[in-house]
Amino acid sequence: MALVAVSKNLMLDALAAVAVFASLHTGDPSTTGANEVTGGTPAYARKAITWNAAASGSLDSSNAPEFDVPVCTVVYVGFFSASASGTFYGSDEVTNEAFAAQGTYTLTDADIDLNAT
Repeated sequence: MALVAVSKNLMLDALAAVAVFASLHTGDPSTTGANEVTGGTPAYARKAITWNAAASGSLDSSNAPEFDVPVCTVVYVGFFSASASGTFYGSDEVTNEAFAAQGTYTLTDADIDLNAT
């Protein structure tokens, strides 16, 4: 069964209504949230992400969380139910960004698209 946009929007808006925290990953998070960035001074931590209302089966972030990042290369962003531990919801590949020293990473745009193939 193919879902129409109104059904997809309903599911996405339900996800957006719960607390969602963005995470950064140095490798493929797989289905568990593996390879999450750790360490640094100030220390890396997940950040809350907020969303606009779903439209056309897609969800778009409404804030731009800024992360403290240690020496590493960020290659994925993930989504969790909590700022520590929690349920892993999924991930998306981002343009690789290498940090040769402690720095900050700003997640300027995040999308969840139920139309993606």
